[in-house]
Amino acid sequence: MQEKNKRIDNYVSETLDISRSKASKMIKEGYVLVNGKVVKNSYIVKDSDDIEIKEYQEESMDVKPEDIPLDIIYEDADVIVVNKANGMVVHPAVGNNHGTLVNALMYHSNSLSSINGEFRPGIVHRIDAYTTGLLMIAKNDKAHQILAQQLEKKTTTRRYVALVWGVISNDTGTIDAPIGRDKLDRKKMCVIDSNSKPAVTHFKVLERYKNATLIELQLETGRTHQIRVHMNYIGYPIVNDPVYGRRKLIDNTGQCLHAKVLGFVHPTTNKYMEFSCELPDCFINILNRFKGKM
Repeated sequence: MQEKNKRIDNYVSETLDISRSKASKMIKEGYVLVNGKVVKNSYIVKDSDDIEIKEYQEESMDVKPEDIPLDIIYEDADVIVVNKANGMVVHPAVGNNHGTLVNALMYHSNSLSSINGEFRPGIVHRIDAYTTGLLMIAKNDKAHQILAQQLEKKTTTRRYVALVWGVISNDTGTIDAPIGRDKLDRKKMCVIDSNSKPAVTHFKVLERYKNATLIELQLETGRTHQIRVHMNYIGYPIVNDPVYGRRKLIDNTGQCLHAKVLGFVHPTTNKYMEFSCELPDCFINILNRFKGKM
């Protein structure tokens, strides 16, 4: 799709299916970056532009602490490592400001970093609602900055376990394909050359079944839906993925994708720390259906 001669406010309006006035407000407030910079609404989009649209939060949204159980793997004065439950959204958004990880964290701790604003206190990175597993939370701004730099420099360790449709013949592999927003469906991401960012995923086979493969994946980058998009792109979509899975859902518990290992250098002690958590019951219940069918 050619974007030539289209103003940036029109582009954002059409891409997000929102009013032009709302798009204009997002641009003015810095939620839209073109080649890493804030531009005016009159900016004319070029095919070569790298356009980043940040998640927009309505100022009127009220986010309150909620007494929601958390599976905390580790905590000190600087960081929290939490094993996120299946179905839990990481941070509030318009129309969904209850029951999120942020609501639970606000109840659990009075000390959370403020760098990502009042709607995402402590959140350094995130995983999808129906992806389970480990996340690091910053309890102060200094820790947040240091952890975010590690993510940017790709020095953190993030290993996932996934069950995918199809039998992968190679024992290992690397997917190096840029990811951007799907032009036909703004809620989806896809491998695309225009308005995309580099994305690299490494995988290795753990076990093969009759019509599925259990794999471990390591992220080199952290794009939205990266593993789900990449595995679908090479023809081995995540089992039970409602968006990219291609096949009928086995149940409604979410995709078989688990953030199993998380490692980083502690922002104060400068010592490397690594954490691991077992597969959740929702994943195991589906996995058991494939065992014995090799």
